[in-house]
Amino acid sequence: MGRNIAKAISKEFKLSNSPYDIQRVQKIADQIVEVIDRQELSYYFYVILEDEKGESHINAFSLPGGYVYIFKELLDMLDDDELAFVIAHEIGHIVSRHHIKRLQAAMGYNLLLIASAQAPADPEFSRGLSFAIVQMLVAYSREDEFNADELAVKYCQLAGFDPKAGIEVQEKLYKESKKKLRPISYFRTHPYTAQRIRRIKERLHLPLGVEDYINF
Repeated sequence: MGRNIAKAISKEFKLSNSPYDIQRVQKIADQIVEVIDRQELSYYFYVILEDEKGESHINAFSLPGGYVYIFKELLDMLDDDELAFVIAHEIGHIVSRHHIKRLQAAMGYNLLLIASAQAPADPEFSRGLSFAIVQMLVAYSREDEFNADELAVKYCQLAGFDPKAGIEVQEKLYKESKKKLRPISYFRTHPYTAQRIRRIKERLHLPLGVEDYINF
């Protein structure tokens, strides 16, 4: 299924060919992949310039089977430690198989099988695949996001990146969301930013302040 969705994304989305962007992402990703729990998969990393509507996003997402995508607009906002956290977060969703759980709930078993099939001329296949792509771009459950954050902290520590960058990513994107009329796609809707920061701080045994208990 992941391979089918990845093929569709490569046709519908505009991917970056920039050697600098690709090498930057791959170098950091390689360090993360060395320390993750699911070593049986091959992992693939891509930078997206625009979606199928010609729009950019401050977003990143992953697919079952080891595919990770980051939009150029988000990539340019992050330093290397922050980028490592985002990549590790997306890999955390793969490691914990959050995609399959969400797709099973949203699509039902039959549509899930169709999206996993090899029948590109079948309209049911296209419908199943399109729906699967939409599901990859919407928010995970609260607990799935917490779990992916916790794994990102773990993987960043093991790979030699600063896991506190996860806090900086949250704060940076929250501030960015206040500047733009359109909502920030990544880290959105639930749980609140403060809740995620608090969980990261708790994982790192950092002191908590009043602001960590205010929903924003």
